Amino acid sequence: MKKAIQSIMGLAIMTVIISGCSGGQKEEAAKDTKPLNLMSPSELTTLDTSVMLDFPDAIVQTAAFEGLYALDDKDQLIPAAAKEMPSISEDGKTYTIKLREEGIWSNDDPVTAKDFEYAWKKMIDPKNGFVYSFLVADTILNAEEISAGQKTVDELGVKAIDDYTLEVKLKEAKPYFTSVLAFPTFFPQNQKVVEEFGTDYGTTGEKTVYNGPFIVESWKQTDLSWDLKKNEKYWDHKNVKSDNIHYEVVKEASTALNLFEDGQLDVAAITGELAKQNQSNPDYHSYPTATMNYIRLNQKRNGKETPLKNENLRKALALGIDKENLVNNIIADGSKPLYGAITKGFVSNPETGVDFREEAGDLMSYNKEEALKYWELAKKELGDKITLDLMVTDDGSYKKMGESLQGSLEKLFSGLKINMSALPTETALNLSRESDYDMFLIYWTPDYQDPISTLGMLRSGNDRNYANPTFDKLLEDASKTYATDLEKRWQTLIAAEKEGIEDTAGMIIISQNQQSVLQNPQVKGLSYHTFAAPLTLKNVYKESE
Repeated sequence: MKKAIQSIMGLAIMTVIISGCSGGQKEEAAKDTKPLNLMSPSELTTLDTSVMLDFPDAIVQTAAFEGLYALDDKDQLIPAAAKEMPSISEDGKTYTIKLREEGIWSNDDPVTAKDFEYAWKKMIDPKNGFVYSFLVADTILNAEEISAGQKTVDELGVKAIDDYTLEVKLKEAKPYFTSVLAFPTFFPQNQKVVEEFGTDYGTTGEKTVYNGPFIVESWKQTDLSWDLKKNEKYWDHKNVKSDNIHYEVVKEASTALNLFEDGQLDVAAITGELAKQNQSNPDYHSYPTATMNYIRLNQKRNGKETPLKNENLRKALALGIDKENLVNNIIADGSKPLYGAITKGFVSNPETGVDFREEAGDLMSYNKEEALKYWELAKKELGDKITLDLMVTDDGSYKKMGESLQGSLEKLFSGLKINMSALPTETALNLSRESDYDMFLIYWTPDYQDPISTLGMLRSGNDRNYANPTFDKLLEDASKTYATDLEKRWQTLIAAEKEGIEDTAGMIIISQNQQSVLQNPQVKGLSYHTFAAPLTLKNVYKESE
């Protein structure tokens, strides 16, 4: 994934996940509801869907804007700004999408196919260098060449046929493409407003225009709180359940617990010992997600190879982490050890229905003896003393995990020194984007419902400088050669995961997250999504007593 932050989109780590299906519901007005008080583990960085960085961005943008399709409470795609599912050509390469004509921006402009065409062309324009442009480059005709400066933006395979008909041409069949359209990268933008505000667009709630269920108020960049107010001009506003949702940034689970007990938070994300202690609390809920924790291993930093260029070192580290102990005793929130890049319950064999993780099996299980063998090989090639930097976010649970990894790996491997730093999420993500780190403990949620959304992180040209022609060929075959042969495509993706995770240890997988929360029983409509934004807020509300 070129230029990808690979966080994402990225997953619902610690963000309060209050969601409901978006659209496609029988009309139910929000009666006798009260303001909701929710938390975010980190700051909102932007309202510009082109510049999205992290979970809070994806969550708020999905609340304030509406793409062509959204997710219902069972993770099924449903029409949103589109009035029906797409018409797809026989070869799978051309999508014709009809928009609903009642869509309107908060400034009274109609939402048209041109708004989507403009946003996608802005996204792929190489002069902008947007992080998530890879999603366009990976799917739409001519996008990769445009990104490389070989073709003009006007040659992108997207066209407004008329005000309410959008035609999209793909570079090859993509069975998952409709699911990509639920991600904020593909949301519309009002060209007139974007150009009016210029570089200030999306930096405050007032310097933005909205077509979704909510508008954002009382926010500018660096603020630690914001409000989502019901957008009365939204085409389906009668089915928006809350009039007001207030967000506060809360980085520590202990603080979240205190605020919840004091009635200042309606849902508090808790982890570790606090999650353990509250499992018998009637307000405690735990939900599975498709989010994984993993360690990025950067092979080149500031123009020089890092020790992690050494495959033996990477394998030693991957095999030397006792995931069972780390997950059960350190994370301790119901999360599960994960033995592969594709999470359990995320995607199934299209022919047999067997879950990917079940069919692919366990990769890189803890094996102390094998880890030490690889460590000795690594020392012969790198020297007896090896120093690595480990970067984590300043979220409380990640600091704890980082400290545990630092201690256990230094204890296991004689001669290893790990320097850990905990940084604000945005700072850490920007450093990772610049490849200015050795190891980075972070989370990942798939952007769309397909293994390539995750496996693509290791495609050559990534920001951790992993390059593997064998892996690239497997992904290429899955994307092109077997694009319409679903069973062969599936087996090729299983082989690609093994090549990237086990055979070459391109990254270290730790766990599959379980979201543990304390939830006010008056809050209704809580559900999770396994891709795109981890939650939608359209149908969430708080009952009056």
